[in-house]
Amino acid sequence: MVELVVVMLLIAVLAAIAIPSYKYVTTSNRMSGEINGLLGDLQFARSEAIKEGLPVTVCSSADGLTCGNSHWQNGWIVFLDSNGSQTVDAGEQIIRTQKDFSASGDTLEPANNVTFSAITFNREGYAKTDNPITVTLLLHDSTANTQWTRCLAISPIGALSIERMPSTANPNCT
Repeated sequence: MVELVVVMLLIAVLAAIAIPSYKYVTTSNRMSGEINGLLGDLQFARSEAIKEGLPVTVCSSADGLTCGNSHWQNGWIVFLDSNGSQTVDAGEQIIRTQKDFSASGDTLEPANNVTFSAITFNREGYAKTDNPITVTLLLHDSTANTQWTRCLAISPIGALSIERMPSTANPNCT
């Protein structure tokens, strides 16, 4: 009986140590997957714009057919935007769609009160976001814990980068 109690005690101690680490790993991996999905679609859009010689737009979209507001966690679409209007017009082909990931409670919003719902890459690979500066999207988990926050920066020249938020004391991504 004593041996059984000791074994159960060891299992309880190991579980108490392992469960918080498991939560960190699963949350971190989910967040990385979500932000890397957007990064991959932005890189794809940029390469398609260069390859096709036409503007290609990535925009937030809740229905997978039209561009929407700046709530990127509702999903997005990638489409050939022949006139550069940042809206899906007749004859413009949607080439990729991303479903929402709001079921996880994560939010993907522009940083610093900048609002934009579309990014258009021209035939030279430059990004148009209606902002002359680098814009950043912040991916927060449902608890808004900064250790899991990811930042996706999009520069006017089309350079894309992801980083983790440095700290609570310095919540700005560079």
